[in-house]
Amino acid sequence: MTTPITLRVLGTSVTLLESIRCRAEDELGIRLVYQIHDVQTAQRIAVMQPDSYDLYDQWFHNVDFVWPARAIQPIDTRRIALWEEINDLPKRGRLQPTDRLAAGSLPCDRLFVQYDGSLGSQPTEHISMLPLTHNADSFVYRPERLPNSLSQEQESWAWLIDEQWCGHIALQSDAAIGALDAALALQAAGLTQFNDIGNLRLSEIDQLAELLIQKQRHGHFAAFWSDDRHAGELMLNPNIDIQSLWSPMLMQLHRAGIQYRVAVPKEGYRAWFGGLSLSRCAEGLVRDAAYAYLNWWLSGWPGAVMARQGFYISNPPRARDHLTPAEWDYWYAGKPAREELPGSDGLPLIDLGASREGGSYAERMGHIGVWNSVMDEHNYLVRRWSDFLRSNPRGSSFPSVQTL
Repeated sequence: MTTPITLRVLGTSVTLLESIRCRAEDELGIRLVYQIHDVQTAQRIAVMQPDSYDLYDQWFHNVDFVWPARAIQPIDTRRIALWEEINDLPKRGRLQPTDRLAAGSLPCDRLFVQYDGSLGSQPTEHISMLPLTHNADSFVYRPERLPNSLSQEQESWAWLIDEQWCGHIALQSDAAIGALDAALALQAAGLTQFNDIGNLRLSEIDQLAELLIQKQRHGHFAAFWSDDRHAGELMLNPNIDIQSLWSPMLMQLHRAGIQYRVAVPKEGYRAWFGGLSLSRCAEGLVRDAAYAYLNWWLSGWPGAVMARQGFYISNPPRARDHLTPAEWDYWYAGKPAREELPGSDGLPLIDLGASREGGSYAERMGHIGVWNSVMDEHNYLVRRWSDFLRSNPRGSSFPSVQTL
């Protein structure tokens, strides 16, 4: 018997699910090894050790790290059977022509490999990453703890820095994500105005850091989380009332019987787009297996699994073939659940009559304020963001908080 090809996939727990790995192994006849880390660790390995993985499961803003480092190689779209089915969101920056082009690291601006080796939006036959999963993120809060003065207000990123939540707020620890949430909050509250919120200048980064440090001097933020599991644990803590989120944490909250609401900020969502990039070291039969895996991700079943944890896939009609009509109506059409619906683990998740916040796929992805971003001054942002994280006052009730 021939030994199956081993394919090593580096990434995070967001999309590297055991159910996905097992199904892909069975259908492709390969051996899959998932190398799961937090965001910063996966990113560091991707840049510095391209020989240790074959595919990098990442987000488009991370392409700004791995492409200049020559850690990944171009993907040939002629070997992607369903390439033409991928919608306009990653290819042109918006789902519909009437949608605004949001700030931040637009997927389309770093999707296509240009003839001079740079990345850009001009279509070519080679891409930096196969666009797959994506979503529009915001924050979650405990509605029973909503201050009376905010109960009649439209949900806003400004709530993350409202003094009425002081000491009960958690943020994402990665500078490329958490700093954007904080910038959205400060701008929404009218404390500052950024010229381009997705690409702050040095002076604006200083202003962001100083405003946050001032807040943190009296313990405004209680904790900082690194992945969806950590985020869920924090929200289950009675001291956390409001925090930024990734969709998988909602399964933890629901199963624990926690009442929560996912905000639809009037300023727009912070969006992300993920997919798979090919290590520069992948070649021969391993590269062939990698292309088989890339094509498999667009086949429909993986997209349906992603839908059940709140994520979208870049070719939704294929996923629809693997969702029940009730699931499609809830996750993509924005309609109330006609029956109890399962999560990605197959267990009950969505209650009868529940509606997804923000509406349909088109409505949610048409309401983007900024994309996850790697700014021109990213290294400086990381330093100042670290200054802020280290300013956490002594005696924090969350000693396990991860700092950069």
